[in-house]
Amino acid sequence: MNARERFNATMHYLPRDRSPIMDFGFWSETLVTWERYGLPPGTDTDAFFGMDPQWIVAPINSHLYPAFEHVVLEDRGETEIVRDGDGVTKEQGKFLGSIPRHMDHVLKDRESWEKEFRWRLDGRQPERYPHDWASIQQRFQDPQRDYPIGINAGSLYGWLRNWMGLEAISMLVYDDPALFEEMVEVVTDCIIDSMSPALESGIQFDYALMWEDMCYRAGPLLSPAVFKRVLVPNFKRITDTLARFGVDVVITDCDGEITQLLPLWLESGVNCMFPLEVGAWGADPVEFRKKYGRDLLMMGGVGKRVLAGPKEQIRAEVERLAPLVEDGGYIPTPDHRVPPDVPLDNYIYYLDTAKEIWGKGLPNLLPTAPQGLELPKADPDRYSWHLGD
Repeated sequence: MNARERFNATMHYLPRDRSPIMDFGFWSETLVTWERYGLPPGTDTDAFFGMDPQWIVAPINSHLYPAFEHVVLEDRGETEIVRDGDGVTKEQGKFLGSIPRHMDHVLKDRESWEKEFRWRLDGRQPERYPHDWASIQQRFQDPQRDYPIGINAGSLYGWLRNWMGLEAISMLVYDDPALFEEMVEVVTDCIIDSMSPALESGIQFDYALMWEDMCYRAGPLLSPAVFKRVLVPNFKRITDTLARFGVDVVITDCDGEITQLLPLWLESGVNCMFPLEVGAWGADPVEFRKKYGRDLLMMGGVGKRVLAGPKEQIRAEVERLAPLVEDGGYIPTPDHRVPPDVPLDNYIYYLDTAKEIWGKGLPNLLPTAPQGLELPKADPDRYSWHLGD
């Protein structure tokens, strides 16, 4: 089977030769650290580690267009103050990829929404497609293509939270619910309008990808009641559009404790949860399958902390997840980007074990760690500030 056939068979509980071997990705600091221990600079990690192709998404812009100009306002040595393409003024690190500190937002109220944002959300603008779209479309339409392709289905809450800031969007939901609902509807219109030419072009997309990040370690940032009243109908508008063109795998990328929102996503037609962060709350894809059955598709669920720990624990986790992997509807990956506290040697061991068990004896392209090089030791406390967020 090729990667596309394998992905679709997995997501539709059909027979396949093996599980896809995929990853979420890596912190940039991780790759820099691993280069000290033998990873060639500028590595194509999919090819180097022998993984299946992943996250090939059609380059369609359903976001703000045009974006705000990105401006560096102040250099503070290890950090800098910038105003980014979302109109957000923030302090961010130049190297460590921690969450930036928001300082100000262009989007504050109805006046700034009308003046600076609403007109940037016209999804019918032809500029939302790249200048070479015709050649990209031709490649994607190839019935013999051997890789899955996704379409960007946007974000209904996560983008608004970024544009306005968490505190302000949380207050807006109650202080001006009509404006919040209008924002969600306009963003939904933009997403549908920007997707439609690609969906109508004859490309058979294998999945749609959304991004929300609307949960943290204690649960959702938006109440389930408001989610059900405002977001579910608009998610359904998007998923109904996708379904008319045969796209029935709709993935949402949401970190944190998603339990309260998960049934509402399923109700709205968003049927694949990613990255299934394990976190301090102990989320477990095995338990999710027991509760939701085959209605729920999943990606992720392999704890970052496990990859940073002893190798016997890595093997035990791969073996524990094997029956779920075999059942289908689940692609195991680390539950977020691999952080710098995961030693290169541990990661190679994890992939070798995954290829052996989930990949049914898939050859290990890297049978051993680079020779003659000292490999870093696992340190569970290092970088712990981002684990479990």
